[in-house]
This record gives sequence, C-alpha cells and structure tokens, in this order.
Amino acid sequence: MAETAATAGFVVDIAAEAAYQAEKRRLAWRKRILPLVAVIGLLLLWWLSVELFDIKPFIAPSPVSVIKILVAKFGMLMSNLLPTAIEAVCGFLLGNLAAAAIATAFVHKRTVEEAFFPIAVMINTIPVVAKAPILVLLLGNGMEPKIAIAALICFFPTLVNMVRGLQDVNPQAMELMRVLSATPREIFFKLRVPNSLPYMFSALKIAASTSVIGAIVGEWIGSTKGIGALIIQATYAFDTPLLYATIVVGSTFSALFFLVVSAIERRVIRWSPDRVR
Repeated sequence: MAETAATAGFVVDIAAEAAYQAEKRRLAWRKRILPLVAVIGLLLLWWLSVELFDIKPFIAPSPVSVIKILVAKFGMLMSNLLPTAIEAVCGFLLGNLAAAAIATAFVHKRTVEEAFFPIAVMINTIPVVAKAPILVLLLGNGMEPKIAIAALICFFPTLVNMVRGLQDVNPQAMELMRVLSATPREIFFKLRVPNSLPYMFSALKIAASTSVIGAIVGEWIGSTKGIGALIIQATYAFDTPLLYATIVVGSTFSALFFLVVSAIERRVIRWSPDRVR
C-alpha cells in the first residue's frame, strides 16, 4: 500500500513537472510571437494609412519604399552603423563602469555621497544637446566626444540604481553577517553586490538604448559618418525613405543591444524565480 502511494506521488510529481515545462515553453513562444505580430500589424497599419490617405512620399514613405532602400543601400547603412555602434558600446562600458565605481565609493563613504551626489544630479539636468557642443570643443571632432556623450547618458541611471541596490540590503542578512564576524569586504561582495545585481541590470537595459541615442546626438553636432550624420544628410536632402531606413537600422541595433544585456542578465541572475502571469 505504501509503495503504491509512493508510486502515485512520483507519477503526480512527473506530471506536474511536465505541465510546468509545457507552460514555460508556451510562455516563451508567446513572448517571441506577440512582438512579431505587433510589428507586422503596425507595418500593415502604416502601409494602409499611406495608401488610403494618399500621403506624399516626402512626408511619409510606405514600408515598401523603406524596405527597398534597406536592401539597395544595405552596405552604406552598415558602414554608417559601425562607428555609431562602436561609440555606443564604448560609452556604455565607460559610463556604467564609472557609475559602479562611484556608487561603491558612495556606499563606503557617506560623506562622499552627500558631497558629490548633488553634483551628479546637476550634471544630469543639463540637456544632452547642451553638453554635446562643449564636449566637441574639449575633445575634438572624432569619436571621443560621442563616446563621452553616450557615457554621460548611461552614467546617472546606473549610479542611482547601483547606490539603491548596494544600500537596500535585508537588515536581518546584514545582522547575520555581523554576527558571523564578516569583514566589510565579505559583506560587500557576498551581500551587497548580489543584492544590487537586479537594480544594476534594470539600469543597464535602459543604458543599452540610451547609449545609442547619445552616440547619434553626438554625431549630429559634428560628424561626416554614422547614423546621426546620415539622418541629418537625409533630412536636408528630403530623402525620406533613406531617413526612415536609417532610423530603422539605428533602432534595430538599439533593440539588439537591449536583448544582449537581457540575455546576460538571465545568465547572471539565476536565483530569480520564473513567474507565470
């Protein structure tokens, strides 16, 4: 009788695990398919709007015209994407590394945070279009000012989230570490850093998109190549299909960058339980 009950319980567990895995796969496919359906729906709506309302091509081209430009000028678009991608990635790394280092200093020295955090807030309030000319004057007309602009855009959200994550630890866990005579170094790396990772990756996913924006804005100020420069050239030439194609390329790279950071987050943060909604 006991063996029968144990066997029945084992079968139930297998069935429950199979149901859980099936639901997990269903949700994974749903996350892939729904955005694709939404994109196709928006493209159809865009195409129908252009056709039904007879919108002139120089105002808003049809998706077909944009796709033709993407195919015909793919090489030129990719050659302009390369410097923008380099500037965005370098700015992303530089800005986030600086934010993590300063957040660490803020957590260890409260007086440093009280002195310099308001300065960081003030710098963040300066519009990007106002910072860009200053950085071009200071750093020249190469990639350096674009990287600096991308880094500045990434810096503040990561700083705020990292400080919050490093400070917002469980008081009971902190008390336990102190009871166990943990050193400040052990408390930082074994308690504060793991606790800050969800906060940090939330900021990194935002920074993945904003770093591309920063690089493009920097290219508007003074550049002959890059997605930002191509946007300006297409705008002044009233080449609306090329303008839209350039925006699509920049947005696609930004989305891919976001997905890469999200994939790294799933690899690093493994203790977050899957939630079925």
